[in-house]
Amino acid sequence: MHPYIHAQKTPDKPAYIMASTGEMVTYRQLDERSNQGAQLFRKLGLKVGDSIALQMDNNARYFEICWAAQRAGLIYTAMSSRLTAEEAEYIINDCGAKLFIASISQKTQALDLRSRMPNVRHRFSVGGEIDGYESWEAAIAAMPATPIADQRAGRDMLYSSGTTGRPKGVKTELVDEAIDAPTSLLNLATKLYGLSPDVVYLSPAPLYHAAPLRYNMTVMRVGGTSIIMEHFDAEQALALIEKYKVTHSQWVPTMFVRMLKLPEAVRKKYDTSSIKVAIHAAAPCPVQVKEEMIRWWGPVLFEYYAGTEGNGFVACNSEEWLAHKGTVGRALLGEIHILDENGKEQPVGESGMIYFANGPAFEYHNDPEKTRESRSPQGWSTLGDIGYLDKDGYLYLTDRKAYMIISGGVNIYPQEVENLLITHPKVADVAVIGVPNLEFGEEVKAVVQPVAIREAGPALAEELMAFCRAHLSPIKCPRSIDFEEELPRHPTGKLYKRLIRDRYWQGRQSKLVG
Repeated sequence: MHPYIHAQKTPDKPAYIMASTGEMVTYRQLDERSNQGAQLFRKLGLKVGDSIALQMDNNARYFEICWAAQRAGLIYTAMSSRLTAEEAEYIINDCGAKLFIASISQKTQALDLRSRMPNVRHRFSVGGEIDGYESWEAAIAAMPATPIADQRAGRDMLYSSGTTGRPKGVKTELVDEAIDAPTSLLNLATKLYGLSPDVVYLSPAPLYHAAPLRYNMTVMRVGGTSIIMEHFDAEQALALIEKYKVTHSQWVPTMFVRMLKLPEAVRKKYDTSSIKVAIHAAAPCPVQVKEEMIRWWGPVLFEYYAGTEGNGFVACNSEEWLAHKGTVGRALLGEIHILDENGKEQPVGESGMIYFANGPAFEYHNDPEKTRESRSPQGWSTLGDIGYLDKDGYLYLTDRKAYMIISGGVNIYPQEVENLLITHPKVADVAVIGVPNLEFGEEVKAVVQPVAIREAGPALAEELMAFCRAHLSPIKCPRSIDFEEELPRHPTGKLYKRLIRDRYWQGRQSKLVG
């Protein structure tokens, strides 16, 4: 299972198509250009196990570079295009990159980074000229399109998004194996989602994130075709489903929300009947949102819970979810344990930290303390999330430990309040946080991005708080609501809640856990 095999069998078939430009990269082109990239890596002295870093927007060269690194046995770190120069500097140096690639969209930052990467020997630009960088396209054009003599399977080493602190590099062992050796994701995805050469896969998220990067590469392993959106747009996504007769896709809940909030006439304008599998993950999906999506698209939604760490995998289909509303599924990789703060196993229905036992091992690169913090006394590993199991073994996410609000000694999980508020027709996005309260330590505050910013004000705040009081116990309801024109949300759907929370805790010692 590898693009080079499909280059021999179906050379003119599109491996992927860029959504906005229509640029197509066939399996023959992907094979030849990734060979040229691997040849260049060897010419520059990069050996099996060496690291490279790339900071790019979604573009047609992305997978050519990743497959070049994969077949050269390199460790490749795809970085967010939203990072500051300081954040990028940290990751480039922390991962030990010897080569750095930036797309032209990152030009300003790439110029700044030139003096910040002492261990980087070679710098390349994609899509245009950047002073101090060589052209990637010109460099590989001079290379032979034949495989290097010592092909070995490389792998990614991705960094957490940093929504609760400094990014952490997730490191797994680099195994000496053939480039076409099956991966655990390949085995899971073919079994769960029926991946095959007939798949047309819509990818609406940034490619530097773990799920889009790994799932698209898995689609290319089986010989399918990916449709890569440069940026997510709700109506464009629907148009692409109709245009390419998309069979498979992957989303985050905020994308569902934005599609559902399109005018009904717009939603009905496009034919989405080709969708067989709509995968979603990255954040809990509010029950009402998922119910509406299933009514719209049918029972084609498949949810999973996992992390960049790859230490476990939990999944469910629409039928399972409808029978256990709110669940993220049952464990398919790793065994789930729910522990309290003292490491004691929790009974069915009781919330605690979610740990995986008997799953793949990982560590945080250059951070043994964070690696230790992610382990229980039994040696099980956690992603830092809180949840509980029902009697049938289905997992329900409550929140992240770092976001838990402690008010008067009572634990409050913001996700429950957020899941309710996002269903209000006047709310486009929402974050619920704990803010200082002299009597209780913390109180609940909602920061709302309204559908119409002109409606922001005391009347809307009172309407939303009354909405919460009608559905939640008083202790969980926001005591106040602030409005923002746009919340700081990662393109993958994760909210930079830390950035919002820090505004309210300046000059104070936060009582939040984590």
